[in-house]
Amino acid sequence: EVKVVESGGGSVQPGGSLRLSCEASEFPISKYWMYWVRQAPGKGLEWVSTDGADGRTYYASSVKGRFTSSRDNAKNTLRLQMNSLKPEDTAVYYCMRDGVDCANADYCYVTSDPWGQGTQVTVSS
Repeated sequence: EVKVVESGGGSVQPGGSLRLSCEASEFPISKYWMYWVRQAPGKGLEWVSTDGADGRTYYASSVKGRFTSSRDNAKNTLRLQMNSLKPEDTAVYYCMRDGVDCANADYCYVTSDPWGQGTQVTVSS
């Protein structure tokens, strides 16, 4: 079964850090462009980052300079290092292979539901 499982979320204070992981099954992430998206309470799905199969990464302006996406192809795992977290980063975070379209490198939008259950990130003092 093709699937992804997100993990690594938690509760942190503003300014803190977390590292999310997304373990993929039954497909090699090395061949795909992968995405992180998030859903804040009461809001729709929001694109966070793109991790290209060519090694390039792109970020939403709201997280640029604070979040870093990377991949471990040997472990078939995508990661998101999140630093300098803010309360507005509070959301459920998902990784996606399909269902994200990009108008350009700096703007993407989610067109279908994530496969996984996501991982909750809460930033609060």
